[in-house]
Amino acid sequence: MAMGTPRLPLLLLLISLAAVLSPTGTLAAAAARGIAPLGTAALRRLYDTSNYGRLQLNNGLALVPQMGWNSWNFFACNINETLIRETADALVSTGLADLGYNYVNIDDCWSYVKRGKKDQLLPDPKTFPSGIKSLADYVHGKGLKLGIYSDAGVFTCQVRPGSLHHEKDDASLFASWGVDYLKYDNCYNLGIKPKERYPPMRDALNTTGRQIFYSLCEWGQDDPALWAGKVGNSWRTTDDIQDTWKSMTDIADKNNKWASYAGPGGWNDPDMLEVGNGGMTFAEYRAHFSIWALMKAPLLIGCDVRNMTSETVEILSNKEVIQVNQDRLGVQGRRILGQGKDGCREVWAGPLSGNRLAVALWNRCSATTNITMKLPAVGLDGSSAYSVRDLWKHETLSPNVVATFGAQVNAHDCKMYVFTPAVSVSAS
Repeated sequence: MAMGTPRLPLLLLLISLAAVLSPTGTLAAAAARGIAPLGTAALRRLYDTSNYGRLQLNNGLALVPQMGWNSWNFFACNINETLIRETADALVSTGLADLGYNYVNIDDCWSYVKRGKKDQLLPDPKTFPSGIKSLADYVHGKGLKLGIYSDAGVFTCQVRPGSLHHEKDDASLFASWGVDYLKYDNCYNLGIKPKERYPPMRDALNTTGRQIFYSLCEWGQDDPALWAGKVGNSWRTTDDIQDTWKSMTDIADKNNKWASYAGPGGWNDPDMLEVGNGGMTFAEYRAHFSIWALMKAPLLIGCDVRNMTSETVEILSNKEVIQVNQDRLGVQGRRILGQGKDGCREVWAGPLSGNRLAVALWNRCSATTNITMKLPAVGLDGSSAYSVRDLWKHETLSPNVVATFGAQVNAHDCKMYVFTPAVSVSAS
């Protein structure tokens, strides 16, 4: 995880994005790179990224948001090494690994309740008797990566040993085990400011020489988007998500505030996915997945992937929606319009590479409704024609949408599209 000269792809992305967004940038040059804006002033106004680029960690990771699985939302402390192995197996057998879900992340409760004789962290001998190194080797053998959990406090949230004041030793241990990802929580922090507690682990990870994704779980308490870009690869902007419609929608709104701070190398994190855990309807989970993808949020599955329903698989394996999340332009989509009572008919959108725009029509009302928009409202040229692709129906709806667009959306559901400038073919 040594910090050094930024890798070439990241530099190209940042240079290209700067050209797109700068009032004096060369639009032709940006167009040549395939990430030209869909509008000029409109793009800069609606999809501001001016707060990103000054603070990247630049450790070669997180050029797109991380994808994978985390144990907490479904299993909490009921975890063991067999579960982790079976989850790795399931990610491969279901095809989810091929779609990019490659981190297998162990959350709290993997460690023993006390440190060892040499003050080192120890795996719980009852639940992880083979040790983390053996588990990492197994996961790596599947072509996947292993993540682990610790805390920027004296204890984890479940009162296992934390890493505060043990950063160097713990980072070295994680690297020796072959760990690829660290989720770093915020419990029992002795009242020390996050800006003081989180950088030491960054520095410790850097010195190991191993690339380890650094995920800050600070709960958004000290507005980490303002400072965490130079510390970690992602930073929690919100409280923990719950498997409810209210929690999911509230968190989406909170994360939306920080859209201008996200970009290649560091991402806003509104917490893990609840898709498949049973607390929401299929429509609500589809909206959850769509908005998380559009917001360039980490896509970390939180259900039991060994026992998924067909509906859960349908949502999590939607390749076209995943492609929006993993688009190399790396601009976080955001809420553009709210219509009707309480603004519950919403339009969210975000630019993509290749001169395209992703648009989500999200019905947060309690009844089916029509959601319409004028194309200039989302940064498109109102006089030009666009081809519109429905990402949930997997079909192109129209090759010539001009001026306005709309659709009927069921209650709590979300429709998602990609707009591409229509190519006119002259008669030969």
